[in-house]
Amino acid sequence: MSEEDIRLAAGDVELTITPANGCRISGLRIGGGELLRQGERYGCFPMVPWCGRTAHGRFLNGATEHRLPLDAPPHAMHGTGRDTAWRTARADKTEAVFTYDLADPWPYSGRVTQMFELTDSSLTLRLGVETYGDSFPAQAGWHPWFNRRLGGGSGDSGSGSGSGTGSGSEDVTLDFTPAWQEERGEDHLPTGRRIPPEPGPWDDCFGMPDGVDVTLTWPGRLELKVTSRTPWVVVYDEQEAAVCVEPQSGPPNGLNTAPRLVTPIDPLEIETTWTWRRL
Repeated sequence: MSEEDIRLAAGDVELTITPANGCRISGLRIGGGELLRQGERYGCFPMVPWCGRTAHGRFLNGATEHRLPLDAPPHAMHGTGRDTAWRTARADKTEAVFTYDLADPWPYSGRVTQMFELTDSSLTLRLGVETYGDSFPAQAGWHPWFNRRLGGGSGDSGSGSGSGTGSGSEDVTLDFTPAWQEERGEDHLPTGRRIPPEPGPWDDCFGMPDGVDVTLTWPGRLELKVTSRTPWVVVYDEQEAAVCVEPQSGPPNGLNTAPRLVTPIDPLEIETTWTWRRL
């Protein structure tokens, strides 16, 4: 199949996926309004085979140390999937499946699969990581950039000027009740201490042991709930243009602090659903 953009549609909802640019969601339009910040680095990209920062680009698998490129010095950030061209395995009007094979700089062989399922009121995303041989620690999740205001959606070349936010609408609000917050050190990594949730702005990881449940509300326009069975979510709202709600299978630096092994009989699987209603 062609590796050009794939478009899914249900009612007045249109989802655009760009396999060649990290299999990211490059657009989600509901009733003609764009929810995601535009630009080749934005939209919503998969974080795989690790999420957030891996300390100094190093992790252990047993006694074997591996090193990853320091793309966010002094750390390695967000995995390799967002920088990879994925293959389109299947696509129809409302569902699509994509894959890519793990390769350098990731030291283990395996396959990643991402699935999309769209309705007129929801989007379900699934990620799976399987090994072709040796077991290895891995993580998976998503990094959406939701526009702080609806009504825009024009192109964005990557500046932090707030383009894509539109005018004449109110800022999005976030509502969630985490059980704890991972204390963040000066190196932006969790220290290992769990603390009571603090007020934002955030670039922080939170624990929700009953599953991620975060509501974004654009007053008078739209309410969107991000849910997942995973207990980990990172919330980032330090930029003017967008806010990020990131369900993921473990905390930042989790390859080292909370390793989840992918084995030949136990792949890593994670799912999230975005559900919306007009206000």
